[in-house]
Amino acid sequence: MRPAPDYTLMYVTDPDAPGGLIETALAAARGGAGIVQLRDKRSGDMALAEAARALVAALAPLGAPLIVNDRIGVAAASGAAGVHLGQGDECPAKARALLGPSALIGLSVETPAHAADADPAADYLGAGPLRATATKRDAAAPLGLEGVAETIRLARRPVVVIGGVVAADAPGLKAAGAAGLAVVSAIAASPEPETAARGLIEAWRRA
Repeated sequence: MRPAPDYTLMYVTDPDAPGGLIETALAAARGGAGIVQLRDKRSGDMALAEAARALVAALAPLGAPLIVNDRIGVAAASGAAGVHLGQGDECPAKARALLGPSALIGLSVETPAHAADADPAADYLGAGPLRATATKRDAAAPLGLEGVAETIRLARRPVVVIGGVVAADAPGLKAAGAAGLAVVSAIAASPEPETAARGLIEAWRRA
């Protein structure tokens, strides 16, 4: 049986992180990120699988599972713990069939309606964006705290919130019922990514 995931902080990788993709992911995990999501829209499957295998091995001693954004085949080939899918990707049920019952499967939701209708094969939902962000150019309209709260109410499973999230958002998101925070730039753009991750964890715990 798979251990219960720690959704408090999910680090979503940035291929352009100044500190390097693997090094920044490791720093995030050392700082307390319970899940690392490998997201790279530019690389081909072979290159992404190579990066995923390296991350799986590097993160294992830290106890942080790696999941792969979008690409189920890469997740399967690399030994990743699971996959995170968007609204335009393959459905969670297909990922579950291919990756097995112990895989960790996430699904992005951009509206409360998406949450209400979400495939039950998904273990958790990634709701967002909370606010506008330059990290994802094709992001949906911001949900804001009110929209996030309604999304969580309809979700019927853990929800992590993404999209311009910073430590100061922790009290409001925790009060709304979020299971945790998902961040890119809050860690990747920091000159001290491990410290940044610790700060996010501490903000959540204090909230």
